[in-house]
Amino acid sequence: MSEGDPVSETIEPESARPWMFGGHLDPVLLPWGWAAQHLAKARNYWIATTRPDGRPHCRPVWGVWLDGAFYFSTGSLAAENLAVNPEITVHLESGSEVVIVEGVAEEVAENALLRRVVDTYNPKYGWELDPDSLPGPFYAVRPRVAFGWVSDPSGLDGGAAFHGTATRWKF
Repeated sequence: MSEGDPVSETIEPESARPWMFGGHLDPVLLPWGWAAQHLAKARNYWIATTRPDGRPHCRPVWGVWLDGAFYFSTGSLAAENLAVNPEITVHLESGSEVVIVEGVAEEVAENALLRRVVDTYNPKYGWELDPDSLPGPFYAVRPRVAFGWVSDPSGLDGGAAFHGTATRWKF
């Protein structure tokens, strides 16, 4: 990864064994670069927000991973939820190469950053969004904690691969 690369990171998070299934596992810890690459190459992401009355809300969104943060736009109920409670979880679609990011969604206000986000977003999705005339805000989610693992999608390993790679990253 090189400087200016969308998956480049300026801070290497602390890797640790997650607490799962009643005890610590002894995995081979995945490097954060593995998770960042999966976040950068994904096309669809799931976000989970909380409604004002406490009920959960999940939905798929498009977005980009850039400079250690996930950027997305939504005009749905999720935007209303974020205005009340900005806590958010972002999850990739895969159940066999899992990356889950927890953090706070903040509206992107800096014009230069917004232009970089849109310049990354447009070619990824074949859109022509104009950063000076967006239909709604873009949000940035910087990870507070993230989880990742790889499991055998066939289920033939009995979860052994999952147990061998489960990793928690603290930022």
